[in-house]
Amino acid sequence: MDVLGFIGPFSICKDVAGIAGNIFAFGLFVSPIPTFRRIIRNRSTEQFSGLPYIYAILNCLICLWYGTPFVSPNNVMVVTVNSIGAVFQLSYIILFIVFAEKKTKMRMLGLLLVVLSVFAVIVAGSLQIPNKLTRWFFVGFLSCGSLVSMFASPLFVINLVIRTKSLEFMPFYLSLSTFLMSFSFSLYGLFNNDAFIFVPNGIGTVLGVVQLVLYFHYHRKSAEIGSKEPLIVSYV
Repeated sequence: MDVLGFIGPFSICKDVAGIAGNIFAFGLFVSPIPTFRRIIRNRSTEQFSGLPYIYAILNCLICLWYGTPFVSPNNVMVVTVNSIGAVFQLSYIILFIVFAEKKTKMRMLGLLLVVLSVFAVIVAGSLQIPNKLTRWFFVGFLSCGSLVSMFASPLFVINLVIRTKSLEFMPFYLSLSTFLMSFSFSLYGLFNNDAFIFVPNGIGTVLGVVQLVLYFHYHRKSAEIGSKEPLIVSYV
């Protein structure tokens, strides 16, 4: 029996899942745009924090490096999504620095340099590992840990929603994009037999479901008491 007959459909499904994940991830990447429109309009970063963008670019860079052929095979979609993500996050960081106060500017510049230095050390260090399997495990665990912590970050927002019974800080479109992106890359990882991709994204899928369940639960309760729809506020 032709082995390619089995490999072909899995390869196609993997590519479809990867493309879908890239599309849904775009929804996450553009979510801070309303925040930066306000920053540009007011020419001030106000009380907004730049730390989420610093962490996000580090996560994108680590996962980007994991997806390259130097570390793992057949992960082109991981490279594309994280390349785009890194460009978006760098753009946000530059805008934040431009409109921040002097003290915050210096802090953000310092953190950006730290992130780039850490990434350079990871790349240079992993290239010193001659065994490709060991290198794959080393970078894989780093990317997996980074993704898990990123997907776990909404736990604070989930706790806030439960305590306040308000959806103000958990906009629907952002929760939906998180779920769809995580689910798509979970499938991508499964079809590529890559635990470093499907495990963290599986966790992200579960957390995405939790956010959607909470949204519909409190949205229904709000509708029942005739309250207004909360303002959509970007928390990324």
